[in-house]
Amino acid sequence: MAFDLDEALAVLERTPATLRTLLADLPEGWIAADEGPDSWSPFVVVGHLIHGEKTDWIERARIIREHGTGRAFDPFDRFAQFEASRGRSLGELLDEFERRRAANLETVRGWSLSDDDLDLAGLHPELGGVTLRQLLATWVVHDLGHLAQIARVMAKRYAGEVGVWEAYLPVLGDRPAGGRGG
Repeated sequence: MAFDLDEALAVLERTPATLRTLLADLPEGWIAADEGPDSWSPFVVVGHLIHGEKTDWIERARIIREHGTGRAFDPFDRFAQFEASRGRSLGELLDEFERRRAANLETVRGWSLSDDDLDLAGLHPELGGVTLRQLLATWVVHDLGHLAQIARVMAKRYAGEVGVWEAYLPVLGDRPAGGRGG
């Protein structure tokens, strides 16, 4: 399927409400659950999404629009959320994520991007050449991946309770390899 900016924005604008509906006011066990060492809880994932809103998607899009491949993106700190979220409640994180995402989507809409704009090239510090279209598509897939991750982590809280139905519940399988918090 070809990238469609309006469709992408429709998904991106729903992520904050989806997270709020799924996580707000749940007992601590649900939001603190993880899959073991080097894995992330729903709380940590929300913090990670906030950090992306502050330092990743829009900042990298600006670099592409202003510098093209003449300036590589700043490296992204995939673990900054641990310090930034310390001492905060999930409600505070959900509120901040909602505000930041709304502002970032307003920015993207304000750019009135054309197909030519979406083809502008940038430079990822590890992956090399990318386009604005690829960056925005990745933002959507990143959101969906973390929503799936949260659902998987939550489902695994009851993995030992489902009995023989485990055979029909692939969500209870191992997390993807790669040590990327997923």
